[in-house]
Amino acid sequence: MSDAEVLELLEFERTVICATIGRDGWPHLMPLWYVLRDGELWAWTYVASQKVRNLERDARATLQVETGTTYEQLRGVMIKADVQLHRDTEIVAELGLQIMTRYQQEPDRAGEIAATVAKQAPKRVALRFVERSRASWDHRKLATAQ
Repeated sequence: MSDAEVLELLEFERTVICATIGRDGWPHLMPLWYVLRDGELWAWTYVASQKVRNLERDARATLQVETGTTYEQLRGVMIKADVQLHRDTEIVAELGLQIMTRYQQEPDRAGEIAATVAKQAPKRVALRFVERSRASWDHRKLATAQ
């Protein structure tokens, strides 16, 4: 897929699967909500999560976003990334508000959501995924190639 097609997919889809390496060497896969900031994926999670412990040991992650229910509809992107952990409460709260605004989409609850994010921010960490490489696929294009 082109850069524009990947960006469109990432803007539309809602869940990224984040793979980190556990202490035992096995991949640890977990879903995350995310936002895009200048084309980069950002997410947040609890400081005490297994993902954070894994990233503190090895700051690499593989991300996957995909869609489609049949083979000819499958499309997605896999991103190998270095992960920067941001613990500053202001940065975390700002990101949390962006994420919750994207996913909650309830303008009448904006104040309540902001208060919830402010309470959660000290317990969370922001994850910035800095892309190293990517692979993408779009099986919808296979039919036109025949």
